[in-house]
Amino acid sequence: MASIRRYGDKWRAEVSRGGQRSSKILRTKREAQDWAARQEYLFGKTDGARPTMTLAAAARKYEAEILPQKTARWNTAGSEHYAIRLVIQDQLSQKDVAQITASDLAAWRDRRLQSVSASSAQRYLNTLSSILTACVRDWGVLDDNPMRSVRRPPPTPPRKRRPTAEEIERMAVAGADVNTALGRSHLAFLFAIETGMRAGEIAGLTSESVDVERRVAHLSRTKNGDSRDVPLSREALRILARLPALDPLFGFKSGPNLSTNWYALKTKAAVDGLSFHDSRHEAVTRLSKKLDVLALARMIGHRNIRELMTYYNETAEELAARLD
Repeated sequence: MASIRRYGDKWRAEVSRGGQRSSKILRTKREAQDWAARQEYLFGKTDGARPTMTLAAAARKYEAEILPQKTARWNTAGSEHYAIRLVIQDQLSQKDVAQITASDLAAWRDRRLQSVSASSAQRYLNTLSSILTACVRDWGVLDDNPMRSVRRPPPTPPRKRRPTAEEIERMAVAGADVNTALGRSHLAFLFAIETGMRAGEIAGLTSESVDVERRVAHLSRTKNGDSRDVPLSREALRILARLPALDPLFGFKSGPNLSTNWYALKTKAAVDGLSFHDSRHEAVTRLSKKLDVLALARMIGHRNIRELMTYYNETAEELAARLD
């Protein structure tokens, strides 16, 4: 039998049947009623015994059923699929989700931090937390998400790296042949500097998505889940004109495919400490001299104008030159 009652500014749902008892605190009365109904169904289906599910099974179920419904944020580059692989490959994946504790998750976090940055570990923790949330809300195999009690790693300081003219020249020499993937990856990097577009967005460009006459590239799906029209400078159009006849225009099947070739180019050119995404820092810094803040945010695709400060890296020396 279910009991729903106030618990401070929230609602507590409690279900008791056949000697089994389960309770949970939820934000609204409707959520509490829905959860209680789900628990009563599960108790009746299993004669009071909660169904079990390993973390590996939950991760695969999440990937198959829930991930395809997500349209926004960093999964557009396939990174969340990679995070799911990390979950499945870890020893913790063989444990029943109902037996996983905050200490288990903290140990998983620490294992990730041995090989990746704090920001990457944070993204992987977000995916694992989403899996556990699905176990609570969708499948009824868990009462509460233990990730709530896990301390997250401190945020990584934002990067301030920008490519130098010398580095761009060295990569131009290493990628001189635009008929090769390395050559096209260099053009993609230059195009990113002109437009502020991400690797995945550039890789997805086709002849249908670029209107040369209007000087606009249409992105049907971006990192935040929205579509976006990107204005193209004359230099951006000149870069496109240098490409061989391919579709997608740059000849890459995905953002990771483009990034892999660009990193090979960077290694060949002996450029250290630079990432493809640093082109976005260079783009925002350059474009800030041409566009006002609102126009720049619209072009880059930022909903929050403050996010521009993450990528704006004009030096004090450059600012001083503008004062004269």
